[in-house]
Amino acid sequence: MIKVGIIGTGNISGAHIGGYLAHGDEARIVALADIVPGRAAAKAEQTGVEGVRCYESAAEMLAAEDLDLVSVCTPPDTHAPLVIEALESGVHVLVEKPMAPSLEECDAMIAAARRSGRMLSSIAQNRFRDDMVILKKAVGSGLIGDVVHVQADSAWWRALSYYDLDWRGRWDTEGGGCVLNHAIHHIDLLLWLMGSPDRVQAMLTNAAHENSEVEDLGVATMTFGRALATLTASTVHHGEEQHITVQGRRARVSQPWRVVAEQETPSGFPAPERDADLTGRLEDIAAAHLPLTHQNHAGQIGDVLAAVSTGRAPAISGQDGRAGVELVTAIYKAGIEGVAVDLPLSADDPYYRSGTLSSRAQRYYAKTGFLVEAGAGSIVGGSTS
Repeated sequence: MIKVGIIGTGNISGAHIGGYLAHGDEARIVALADIVPGRAAAKAEQTGVEGVRCYESAAEMLAAEDLDLVSVCTPPDTHAPLVIEALESGVHVLVEKPMAPSLEECDAMIAAARRSGRMLSSIAQNRFRDDMVILKKAVGSGLIGDVVHVQADSAWWRALSYYDLDWRGRWDTEGGGCVLNHAIHHIDLLLWLMGSPDRVQAMLTNAAHENSEVEDLGVATMTFGRALATLTASTVHHGEEQHITVQGRRARVSQPWRVVAEQETPSGFPAPERDADLTGRLEDIAAAHLPLTHQNHAGQIGDVLAAVSTGRAPAISGQDGRAGVELVTAIYKAGIEGVAVDLPLSADDPYYRSGTLSSRAQRYYAKTGFLVEAGAGSIVGGSTS
């Protein structure tokens, strides 16, 4: 039985707890830690996790418990020190997205995993969704031909009160806005489908959140060889209609699932009838997919538990988490500096280092909310001091 601890018991920890409970025959949550007094115990009661011990610091939990694996579910700016501490304590780590606000911190975490011989995995739960697995299979089949364009819309909507939490909406604690903390999902899927881009350009703004320093809308374009991709990152889109569309030379596939394959006329215009044979072959890929036993966080947690048990590498590594942060960093550099950014970013690039983004980024508005905890329908007040 794999013994699990969870560091940070805010909103996202519920997804981790639910994921571990879905694998109750393989793992048991034995400890929770949170710096807010009483919050760990409240989370245990709320989620029905019995027999856990609660701590007010990660260090105390790591010293007292004989753990095999921890989930780090704290704000992004705290990830690196907590992950490194856990790895150096001999514990495997699953860290929430984004892996860290800077490449420097990501590399420090990866180095700690290498030194300790422990596993490091970064959350990318959307790779464990039936619809995205089907899209990956369709693109990988080669049936659509060479990819020419990918359109990814990471469209979310958040009210002003969303940024009242003390760590949200601040460059130095959240590490960025919607590009880092919302579009990271679509950025990971884009990298999963296409690999790393060659060059990035971007524009950023804060269009609707006057209580936040960070961007709430960003648009990036990037090149993958001859192919282009466009990404919209947003917390201002009503309806939250998100999709990924992959255009190949022979056909288009997308999620929500749709297949289109044009046929040409002698003049080069599309024929009245589309390519039913190619469409049918792509639809067969979707129909043949066997549904995953567990999806989202539960799916990734199942993979991580299997990796811990067998000693194999997890499906999503620290390097995968770093790749997402690298593309985010390139988007921010492009938007802030007004330049095209080539990838990969080198270690001597100022944006590689911790603190550069916070020092150079535009502060669109003064941060006004400094509340310490959000519940399902309320926010609890407090101080950042």
